[in-house]
Amino acid sequence: MSSLLSSLSKTIHASLALAIILFLGLSYLNDGIAFDILFWSWLFRYIHVAVAIMWIGLLWYFNFVQIPNMGKIPDEQKPAIGKVIAPAALFYFRWAAAFTVLSGLILALLNGYLHDAMTFSIGSSVPKHTAIGIGMWLGIVMAFNVWFVIWPNQKRALGIVEADPETKAKSAKTAMLFSRTNTLLSLPMLLSMVAAQNLY
Repeated sequence: MSSLLSSLSKTIHASLALAIILFLGLSYLNDGIAFDILFWSWLFRYIHVAVAIMWIGLLWYFNFVQIPNMGKIPDEQKPAIGKVIAPAALFYFRWAAAFTVLSGLILALLNGYLHDAMTFSIGSSVPKHTAIGIGMWLGIVMAFNVWFVIWPNQKRALGIVEADPETKAKSAKTAMLFSRTNTLLSLPMLLSMVAAQNLY
């Protein structure tokens, strides 16, 4: 067991295997698997939730843990954060954002409400689609911030791309402000998503 849990790769593969076994067991109790629209909708919802947890978890890690505590870290130890931890976290952060949006759009398409949600259900007046649409647009804005504002500025701030000290400092502040903007939008986005699933 120690060998399994000492390796992240082995742990993730084992977790995926357990999830598949559980899925097969639950499917057996429900008269088997039908690869119909319900199955694909379920699969993309599962993917959507999993990658969204990664994305928002890292967003909150940056804003609740890393940023507030950087000032407490001795200067000689800060390069470990900037050169190792932050770039790795930003890799998962930005790709989780992309896959959250992509899987969410596919899920909405499979369930037949993509257009209605993206237009806030103005033509059909379905409150559930208005709620999910608000959440989807907030998620798209947040993902845009990740890829087109936070990541380019973080590359300069962390020295991944060359920049003078003044530009690095300005980029670090811009990245932090847009990360905080995403934190500001995260609870309304989650509220809209959960409301659409549970209030209507």
